[in-house]
Amino acid sequence: MTNDREYRRTHPWISFRHHLERADPLHWSLLGEAAARCEHVAQAVLPPADARELHRLYLIKGARATTAIEGNTLSEEQIAAQLDGLLELPPSREYLKQEVDNVLNAVNDIFADIMSGEPQVLTADWLAAANRRLLAGLEEHLEEDVFPGEIPTRPVGVLRYRGAPREDCALLLDRLSGWLEGDAWPVRPDRQEDRTASAILRAVFVHLYVAWIHPFGDGNGRTARLAEFMILAREGVPSPCAHLLSNHYNLTRAEYYRQLDRSSRANSGRGDPLGFLLYSLQGFVDGLREQSRLIGGIQLKLAWEHFVYGEFRRIPSSPAMRRRREVTLALGRGGEPVKKRAIPDLSPGLARQYAEKTGKTLTRDMNWLGQRKFLERGEDGYRAKVESMRAFRPPRA
Repeated sequence: MTNDREYRRTHPWISFRHHLERADPLHWSLLGEAAARCEHVAQAVLPPADARELHRLYLIKGARATTAIEGNTLSEEQIAAQLDGLLELPPSREYLKQEVDNVLNAVNDIFADIMSGEPQVLTADWLAAANRRLLAGLEEHLEEDVFPGEIPTRPVGVLRYRGAPREDCALLLDRLSGWLEGDAWPVRPDRQEDRTASAILRAVFVHLYVAWIHPFGDGNGRTARLAEFMILAREGVPSPCAHLLSNHYNLTRAEYYRQLDRSSRANSGRGDPLGFLLYSLQGFVDGLREQSRLIGGIQLKLAWEHFVYGEFRRIPSSPAMRRRREVTLALGRGGEPVKKRAIPDLSPGLARQYAEKTGKTLTRDMNWLGQRKFLERGEDGYRAKVESMRAFRPPRA
């Protein structure tokens, strides 16, 4: 009988209850904002090259985050080189590449299954297979009694935390999968308007519960984060967004472990997942806000270029006007103020156009562009007035 299981005495917080009936308004506010921002990213219009670069950027960040938490020291630049097949490491550090490759391959396969119309389903077997995959090729770096994907007979834990009794782990993984794939939730994936919010909730809870159960001999954190990613990705959360929880945990590593520890000790030892949920939602929303600014910046520059081309089409074409248009576009792409003397160096085209001109020509060009509000001059130089495209941003004190 389940009621006779040892974990009920030793780990009463593993109750398969979300306690969302006790969630305060901040939980729901953050969840709503997170779901809305994920939808905004999903609907974002970007050139294919920019979209691919964004996917790659957050894939690299996610792979680094999920391995760095457990001690991998490769930088984002090194992981980017590894993606391109260019990273070389001494033999003593080759295993670091293997750890990252395992994460990258697992993530890419999750996407491949989604694209083929066969999204993965959370089961105890899926979790075991995920752990095997994440530890593949690393056997010589594991403890002697650790076998990837298998529940060891000895106790397993991290820091001062000890996982659930070994004899109960298989049952607990089965129950966890059934609970998370079931419909005993206030937001459900079968309602389209709830789909993203449901995915976020279940992703956080699968992470927390795998960490609580701690079933495998090694790689429990990586397994938890991969399961979290899978649940988000299969429900349509855009790939750049689906890596943000792992990024948050890595950026706040000490707080991450503190929140995990508090979640089991809260409520007089009966546990409370809501603190970890709030911590996760706050970090997720922070990451989404930053991501929105990044995407908005790309879109703003595209809108600026469209605006500039449109405005100059209204003016009779001449070498001077083509030169001034190129100055405006180059300053808009760079985004930072540029000293007047450095403006011809912004692009090869400008360098050619100003090569045989005097400084007076450059001054006339800048004055003309400033008078027509394309540019603004400040202490640090000239900059494009790209912010004029923000039509509805209110003034701030």
